[in-house]
Amino acid sequence: MFKILTLNNISPRGLSQFEADQYQVGSDLTEPDAILVRSQVMHDMAFPESVKAVGRAGAGVNNIPITRLSALGVPVFNTPGANANAVKELVLVGLLMASRNIPQALHFVEGLDGDDAAMHKTVEAGKKQFVGTELPGRTLGVVGLGAIGVKVANAAHALGMRVIGFDPKVTVENAWQLSAGVEQARSVEEVIARADYLSFHVPLNDHTRDMLNAERLKLAKPSLVVLNFSREGVVGAALVREALDSGRISGYVCDFPSVSLKGHSRVIALPHLGASTQEAEENCAVMVVQQVRDYLENGNIRNSVNFPEAILPRTEGFRVCIVNANVPNMLGQISSTLAGSGLNILDMLNKSKGDLAYTVVDVDRAIPETATAGLRAIEGVLAVRAL
Repeated sequence: MFKILTLNNISPRGLSQFEADQYQVGSDLTEPDAILVRSQVMHDMAFPESVKAVGRAGAGVNNIPITRLSALGVPVFNTPGANANAVKELVLVGLLMASRNIPQALHFVEGLDGDDAAMHKTVEAGKKQFVGTELPGRTLGVVGLGAIGVKVANAAHALGMRVIGFDPKVTVENAWQLSAGVEQARSVEEVIARADYLSFHVPLNDHTRDMLNAERLKLAKPSLVVLNFSREGVVGAALVREALDSGRISGYVCDFPSVSLKGHSRVIALPHLGASTQEAEENCAVMVVQQVRDYLENGNIRNSVNFPEAILPRTEGFRVCIVNANVPNMLGQISSTLAGSGLNILDMLNKSKGDLAYTVVDVDRAIPETATAGLRAIEGVLAVRAL
């Protein structure tokens, strides 16, 4: 029986994927085999030795101590693409609100006084201050062409916008999904210089923090509207405030409210609604549960942020999974240890990602404790599981 600890409310549709005769699921379990989380910060959390996997029902993993879990031999799963449509729709809403000055117009209407005739007169006199622009023919720059960025680029192109995108690490799969009309930029700077609207869709890390900086803003059109539905640190609030007040940019739309931008007339700040749809929450939960199950039951790894992709179909044999430092001669030592226990290898898969390597081995008979103990004794081995 596997024990699954939930740190947040996970969609029941996802949790129903755990079969009751194999899994115990709850928010107060001890010694769990896996942990499911949405937004709860885990950086100060102590992890018992029982933990074999952490699953994030969403794409971002800034709330999870990836480095510490990697050192423990624990993969962290996320759900890229499961909430992509929800975020895409919100970005389009942001584009339309900014281009037509919708929040400012709503605030104007809320402040109207008098009877219908007086209100009508005030509306006709005041509506000219909310004249907007139409999207066709305008240029949208998209930085980051992952699952969300591709959907945003394609949707904007379908609306008649010119779209230019940049992502030095775009996957072949995502490149195939891009509309043929989306242009490829050579740099972030090129995107910023050409864009009327600029949308970021990148993870937050050391390379993307403050991606929009003062030097790059010098390249922007003063009419530029910046949209950030990625992570708060990708675009700094202080920089945005200064750029809006100085006329360097004309608007900012984001999913991350901040005190420094609250109440600014050219800022549209939403309360982190990107993935807040019933469909997205269900999709994320189902996806992460399926990934965690496949790892616990079969040792397969799909969509891990710290481990390599590793999928080996099950044979009729017995399986052992080894996590180790990515150093020379590990496979040789693993094979020798298994052979020393009289085990014949039926199939094997070895993958690496950065400093970590992961090996899945199917052997011809049940794996004795002496074999797993021997594998754990190899220098550099972080975790061993016999399935």
